[in-house]
Parts: sequence; structure tokens; C-alpha cells
Amino acid sequence: MKLPILTTLTAALLSSTALADEIWVTNEKDDTISVIDIETLEVVRTIETGERPRGITFSKDFSVVYICASDSDSVQVMDPDTGEILHDLPSGEDPEQFVLAPDNRHLYIANEDDAITTVVDTVTRTVVAQIDVGIEPEGMAVSPDGKIAITTSETTNMAHWIDTETQQLFANTLVDSRPRHAEFVKDGTELWVSSEIGGTITVFDVATQTEKAKIEFEVANIHPDRVQPVGFEFTAGDTHAFVALGPSNHVAVVNSDSYEVEDYILVGRRVWHMDFNADRTQLFTTNGVSGDVTVVDVASRKAIKSIKVGRFPWGAAFRPTE
Repeated sequence: MKLPILTTLTAALLSSTALADEIWVTNEKDDTISVIDIETLEVVRTIETGERPRGITFSKDFSVVYICASDSDSVQVMDPDTGEILHDLPSGEDPEQFVLAPDNRHLYIANEDDAITTVVDTVTRTVVAQIDVGIEPEGMAVSPDGKIAITTSETTNMAHWIDTETQQLFANTLVDSRPRHAEFVKDGTELWVSSEIGGTITVFDVATQTEKAKIEFEVANIHPDRVQPVGFEFTAGDTHAFVALGPSNHVAVVNSDSYEVEDYILVGRRVWHMDFNADRTQLFTTNGVSGDVTVVDVASRKAIKSIKVGRFPWGAAFRPTE
């Protein structure tokens, strides 16, 4: 009589372990992905990829994961359960960041070396369009309604506004030096763009493409040249932004309504990108130079753990497994 009970209990425990949510981290120097179990806060899998993986995003149903293998000049499509590369997508040269449109079908890819944005149909695996943008494009964003795509160009110092119906530029707006990341927030009414060397985030009114705010950062006892905003993510309800400040080794907490910086959190060395867990109570930051991920408790705004991953972790993406 005890054997079935024990077997059932063991199966339940195994099932519980298998269903733990995950954070996937690309390691650009190791050509791998580290998979972090959110319950145990440990790396449970290391998966090989193409050369220099950076951008990473899941399909809307999390059935596949897309990986920018920059030095392989491809976007790889992986089965997240098995880690098998299913196929590559035509991506243009040196894909760095990308964004999946709300239709769950079209990828907008920044091609750093070619000064273009490539639009790929993930179903037909064909290039739909290639759009000339500024020099060294990197950041990508798509509005919640799917009507506007944004590419930021690091050398031209612009955000390029793309009409996704015509696949044509309809506006170019200046930002500070070396823009890195872009996000639509507040139901698509605002666009935020980080400028790494400029040390700022520019906030645009989407309806008019005009600047409405500029956010600046000042970390105590850190030289301003080391305060370099790059990736950022928003809490539930878009009330606050958590902003990676690169070699300052801090994350800033910004009030999204007042645009004031409320706090700074010490994390690992050269913090780059990040993602939240399911309920956005924990934040996971990728720290390139220290080769780890810092876990931040959102409520207390304190780092609670450092998780060693591969060399030069770059991108992060949440994966629910239930």
C-alpha cells in the first residue's frame, strides 16, 4: 500500500520541479543560454546556440524561442523544451535586438552592420521588408496595437518610426548619444528610449512624436561617464521603470508619472538587460562583466541573490512553464 503513495508523491514532486517558471539568459561569449529556475534561483540547464547570442524573445504562446545569433548572422528558432534548434530565419547581417509584433508572426530585427531593419515572417520564413534606418541600429519596439515599429540607431542618435502597414519610415526623432533600448508604455501612448553615452532616457508622446520628458541619472560616488542607461523594464501597471545603468553597476528605479528617479540598486558589474518573473515581484538583471544575474526584490528594491551564469550574459526572457 505504501508504494503507490510514495510513487504518487514522488511524481508530484517531480512534476512541481519540472513546472517551475524560468528566466532564459543569453551568454554572448560562451554561445550558450543559461536557464534559471525561478523557484530555486539556480541554473538548471545550459543550452548551446549559434555564435554570440544576444537578443532573445519567446513566441506569445511560449512554444518557441527566438535567439539573435549575431555572429552567425541568423535568428535561430528553438524548441524550449528540448533545446533543439528547429531552423534559422533569414535575418540580415549581425542581428542584435528584435521584437515580435502582436500578431505573433512578424519579427522586426535590427541589423547593426547594415543600417537596416529586417522584417521577417516567422511562418513563411521569408523576408517581408528591409527598411533603411540610421547607422548601427540596435533597439527595437512595436506598439501594442502593432501599427508602429521603432528602431534606434546608435551612431545617428535617432529613433526611427516605421508604419508597419507600409513598412516605411514616417518620422525620425533625435535622442541623446548612442540610443540602446526602446519601449512603448501606458497603452502605447508613450515611447521611452535610453541613450547609453548621453546618460538619459527620452520620453516621447507617440501621437505627435514630440519629446515630453528627459530623465537623467546621478549615482552617488560614481563618475557620470559610467552611468550609462541601456535596457529597462516596467512594473505592473507601468508605474515604475527599472533601468540598467551599465558600468555604474546600478539599476535605477524611475517613477513613470513624475519621471523622477526614486532609488538606485547595486547589482553586478556592467548591468545590461533584465526581465521580471510572472507577477513582477522579482527582477533578474544580466551583468556582463561579472558573468552573473542579480535577483532583485521589487518591493524592497534590494538585491537578494547573485546567480553565476556564462560569460558576458546579455539578454533575459521570462518563460512560464505551467
